[in-house]
Amino acid sequence: MAEVYKAGWTMEDVPWSRLDASKIEPWLVVAIKAASLVEANAPDYVVYLKRVFKNSGPETHAAIEQWGREESRHGEALARWAELADPSFSFAETFARFRKGYKPEHFFGDGEGSVRGTRRGEMIARCVVESGTSTFYTAIKEATDEPVLKEIAGRIAADEFRHYKLFYETQQAQDEPALPFWRRLKVAIGRVTESDDDELAYAYYCARVPADKERYVPYRRREMSSATFATLTHIYRRHHLQRLAQMVAKAVDLDPQGRIAKFAGALLWRMFRMRAGLSGAAA
Repeated sequence: MAEVYKAGWTMEDVPWSRLDASKIEPWLVVAIKAASLVEANAPDYVVYLKRVFKNSGPETHAAIEQWGREESRHGEALARWAELADPSFSFAETFARFRKGYKPEHFFGDGEGSVRGTRRGEMIARCVVESGTSTFYTAIKEATDEPVLKEIAGRIAADEFRHYKLFYETQQAQDEPALPFWRRLKVAIGRVTESDDDELAYAYYCARVPADKERYVPYRRREMSSATFATLTHIYRRHHLQRLAQMVAKAVDLDPQGRIAKFAGALLWRMFRMRAGLSGAAA
């Protein structure tokens, strides 16, 4: 990114007065509303990760808590922008609906184990998530001409890349036996396929369908997943998916500049275009 956004930024660092309503695109407003809901849900992830790393010491817990605070700030900034872009949008009310409807079991249990089987597996999965979010906000930054959203997206993308580094280093530091390559790959692919799960789809539903319309437009995961994907076709370009593939490759200990990563990026772009019903190789 051209700008270097440092860690520890606050809401006061965002130039809210520069918001340009003439450059706000409605389809992007829905995407930002949905993203604000997912980002604001970070406290549940913090509780879960602290259970998984219960015996890892205060430094690890402090890093997890700092990550959670930064994720929550992302949600706060995105929510404020969405409320400015669409004054009819109430983040508090929409987030309450989202929290009521999205309750993954592993958030509310009391088990100490990771749903990925090991702490190393958990960190690989988190690296995959941070790869996706860093890529997503970079793409948003490049797709929008609205100056305030452009800066927010740039700041969040930089944070998410630092989070990727945190989780990668945490994974490498575990005293567990190293996972065989096939296990690492299985965790990564499994987390990628979960992009079609309820979290993002339900967030998109809450962002798109007002509370008073729910009885007429019930939640259907497949339909909302398709709507979410349709939004992604507006913002992703080939270099975004290549970067995503490289980051995931590194997370499973492959050479991010190697042939496998390049092939994976090309394949991911081809699959993306096919699902979107597009053809050709647009940049």
